[in-house]
Amino acid sequence: MSLHRVLAAGASTAALLVLAGCGSSSDDEADAGADGAANESTAQFPITIEHVYGETVIEEKPERIATVAWSNHEVPLALGVVPVGMSEAAWGDDDGDGVLPWVEERLEDLDADTPVLFDETEGIDFEAVADTAPDVILASYSGLTQEEYDQLSKIAPVVAYPEVAWGTSVQDMIRMNSEAIGLGAEGEQLIEDLDAEVAESFEAHPALAGKNAVFTYIDPADLSQIGFYTTHDTRPGFLESVGMGTPAVVAEASAGTEEFYTTVSSERADEFDDVDLFITYGDAEGKQLKALQADPLIGRISAVESGSVATLVDSTPLAAMANPSPLSIPWGIDDYFSLMSEALENGQG
Repeated sequence: MSLHRVLAAGASTAALLVLAGCGSSSDDEADAGADGAANESTAQFPITIEHVYGETVIEEKPERIATVAWSNHEVPLALGVVPVGMSEAAWGDDDGDGVLPWVEERLEDLDADTPVLFDETEGIDFEAVADTAPDVILASYSGLTQEEYDQLSKIAPVVAYPEVAWGTSVQDMIRMNSEAIGLGAEGEQLIEDLDAEVAESFEAHPALAGKNAVFTYIDPADLSQIGFYTTHDTRPGFLESVGMGTPAVVAEASAGTEEFYTTVSSERADEFDDVDLFITYGDAEGKQLKALQADPLIGRISAVESGSVATLVDSTPLAAMANPSPLSIPWGIDDYFSLMSEALENGQG
């Protein structure tokens, strides 16, 4: 898998299959709760959402909701509201229909057709978004540029990310997106429920507590660099939030950049000696791990040498779930923590 594809998995994906949902949509589900029942939200409009590009005022409760970028559509779906359009999953999709399995399950729960899917492989399809005639566009977890934000704002009010591109936590994504559609109280309850579910699963995997983890992508074709996600990215940010540690090299690099991904020379491999666990994308046969262990520099890192490496198989749903989201957490959190626990046990021999 190319580095571009791996990074795109943590930064967005999506596609337009002009399959406009002819059944349930945010037109008729806007007042539905997480179980599809009538929602008793008492939100008062207009609502103002602050973000990196200023403020967005939403004058009335949106009835037609569009989302762009990775996983923003999961917030309204989790709260029982089906968007009129959302991004197509171009990575982690197990059946090629452009919808991740946990989203498919939620649409089935709501007895809803698949919304229009926006193809974002070459950037945001502004025309496709406009064709859905949205009242609001959710993108609180994204890397929207100023130009993209301005263009989308000509279509409908836009909720951009709060501070750092691709650095929005699951909680903040839920909080911003739910508030924008008038379901702020319901969003807070969703956060509480998800936090409890994550905590319960983490406690069931005690080997992970306090362990220093680095979320990497090391290209086997170029072992001169060790690439990893900074603490600005949701992947390591999530692991830190649940009770895992941050290695010194990651903390230092994160303090010097606002980027979600960076690299260091493999000559600095000794700086990874406080790493207990490597988490990476790779193949099912373990070829990547063997390549890392055979490298004269990377192979000396204790976690790599011992095999404390949790490999998320390329472009599988679990690999996508490692970038946690409102619907993927219930779907795969136990499997994710189990994968990491098993890698630690393997390393301890």
